[in-house]
Amino acid sequence: MSFHKKTISNWGNYPEVEAQVSHPAFEAALLRDFKDSDSLLARGNGRCYGDAALSDTVIDMTSYNKILAFDYLTGIMTCQAGTLLADVLELSVPQGFFLPVTPGTKFVSVGGAIAADVHGKNHHVDGCFSEHVLEFQLLGEEGNLLKCSRERNAELFWATVGGMGLTGIITQATFQLKPIETAYITQDCIKAKNLKEIMRLFEESKQWTYSVAWIDCLQKGSNQGRSIMMRGEHATIDELPGKHKGAPLNLRRKGKKTVPFFFPNFTLNKYTVKVFNFLYYFKQLKRTISNVVDYDTFFYPLDSILEWNRIYGKGGFIQYQMALPLASSEAGLGELLDAINRSGQGSFLAVLKLFGKNNPNAFNSFPIEGYTLALDFKVNSKLPDLVRELDSIVKKHQGRLYLAKDTMSCRDGFDYFRPFGSRKFDSCQQERLFGCSRS
Repeated sequence: MSFHKKTISNWGNYPEVEAQVSHPAFEAALLRDFKDSDSLLARGNGRCYGDAALSDTVIDMTSYNKILAFDYLTGIMTCQAGTLLADVLELSVPQGFFLPVTPGTKFVSVGGAIAADVHGKNHHVDGCFSEHVLEFQLLGEEGNLLKCSRERNAELFWATVGGMGLTGIITQATFQLKPIETAYITQDCIKAKNLKEIMRLFEESKQWTYSVAWIDCLQKGSNQGRSIMMRGEHATIDELPGKHKGAPLNLRRKGKKTVPFFFPNFTLNKYTVKVFNFLYYFKQLKRTISNVVDYDTFFYPLDSILEWNRIYGKGGFIQYQMALPLASSEAGLGELLDAINRSGQGSFLAVLKLFGKNNPNAFNSFPIEGYTLALDFKVNSKLPDLVRELDSIVKKHQGRLYLAKDTMSCRDGFDYFRPFGSRKFDSCQQERLFGCSRS
């Protein structure tokens, strides 16, 4: 066997698990490691926030990362599952193509993007990542490699999309990229005084391809939900400033900053979060600012800071993400913000987005038509109580929780999820995914 013992965790650094891990780089090694394991789980780059892809036996796919084909005319790409979205962008953007859907970091694997059926700032227009996947290859329970698409092994295709790795190991995928003229985004940044105003802005911005809002989760009363919306479109060559027109598809490489150590536990508390939120909101003096930024600045602002997860200290953090139906979103979001305010456990990375209608075939996919709120919380002894309170509000409003972010919630928020039932994969993962005893 090529497995070795290793302590692993995801981006939140919570929880940590002792696991037997292998790193196959070729198909023969992958099949050998698969055969040698009674139960296992495939793992991408570990950039999800929750406890997904943590198991006793793990096949790490990050070395299974080759781009196999790219049609420069159509924008169709085939790559191995461990390929990072960053690698896709590095090859495709200079050729005039961009990811059809991207989460807030480009350091996730293609296999992970399918398993979690990631969404982005454009769900109301372009849906989830699966909408643009043409085909993938899956290593199933019997050790056979299966081609899955909407026409071939369709049931397995739709169960795998958002299936969190419980149907098998995605080994490679073919997907459609979107054409672009430049590597830049025209954006508006608009301040909103409260929750009602930011939701009105989302409704008014439905014609924009991309929209997202940072939200101050510690405001009360008439300021509850104070926000800044960022909405954007891929810039055309004519919209670029003169300095960028000579090389519209090439970005100048920028240096990255690094958080060199874990912050002490006392540095992140409700007072420092309040100060950060105040400064972030009032750094923009005008109500609306319109400008042109590169795609890294618009889509991946945190990727410019390496190891930023260390800000939360060695104890780690969780991200809590929920979705509420459109009809009850305003009331439900208000209740969630009230609960967070009472707890004093504010999040300075709070993100609000509007979901459109999701593909009904993607039954394991998280989004529903309505609003989704994602919040980061430092792990402490009081956090499980807050999570239970937030869960009860989500359940009251018939909302959903996101398995790619969950660490502490119980199964009630995941009633939409229907695992395919493979013994080799689900025996080691479902208890972790849905266990109510986590703390």
